[in-house]
Parts: sequence; structure tokens; C-alpha cells
Amino acid sequence: MLTWKNVMDFAVNGNPKPNRRIEKSEAEWRKILTPEQFKIARGKGTEAPGTGALCSVYEEGQYNCVCCDTPLFDSTIKFKSSSGWPSFTQPIKENAIKYEKDISFGMVRVEVMCNVCDAHLGHVFPDGPEPSGLRYCVNSESMTMDASKKEV
Repeated sequence: MLTWKNVMDFAVNGNPKPNRRIEKSEAEWRKILTPEQFKIARGKGTEAPGTGALCSVYEEGQYNCVCCDTPLFDSTIKFKSSSGWPSFTQPIKENAIKYEKDISFGMVRVEVMCNVCDAHLGHVFPDGPEPSGLRYCVNSESMTMDASKKEV
């Protein structure tokens, strides 16, 4: 189980190696993503709180990267955070997520991205429920939900 200490270690000292890498040009990403998905996943944007389609979805399934379909989170670790974005306590696998220190907007945060294609997902915070204490705050536009898959 990842903790805030692990997250900070990855953000400062390097991320776990992904199982594969996918790289595309901006034009290639624009062809496969909607304008809103591109703005958020490739442009590091954020959807307005409470507007994401996956905010209130709690059925069993797997949340995958909208860009490369990499499994990111499982429904068993999703929780109601009242933050306005889908929230999770752990990634589906340790190497599914990439972490980077984010000092935009005058604050220090840890950005979370897909470790396979570098799609912006959102941020992780140390104010989640026990036992991990983590809250992965993720944009709905950065993910798809596959109800046919329950775990990897």
C-alpha cells in the first residue's frame, strides 16, 4: 500500500518504471480525444468541481486512462470525498501512476499522471481515509470507466 511518504519519494527521486510507454504527437492525441479531454489530459486542465460524469458513479469496475486505456484505479478504492472530483485511495498498481511536484497557482501539490502516456489525471493529497491517508483527486475527463472489468 502506497503512503504519502512513497508519493513524495516518487515525486522527488523518480517514478516506478511503467510496463510500457505510449508517445504520440499533439495532432495524434487531438484525433482520438474530444476537445475537453485534450484540454484536461494533454493540457493539464481541470474540470469544474462536481461536473464530471464519473463523480457519482460507484458501480463495480475499472477506471482506465482516456488516452491509452491503461488501468489506473479500481472501483473498490473509490470513495465519496465531497471534493467535486472522483477520489481514490490507491492506484490499481504501483507503477500505473507518475508523480510530479506541481508549484502552479502559488501552491505546492503533487500532480498525478498516467505513467504510460503522461496524461494529466489530477493531484494526490495526504488527506484521504485510512489506512493509506491518500486522496487521488482525478478529473472524470481523464478516465473511462469499464464496468466489465473488476480488477487487474
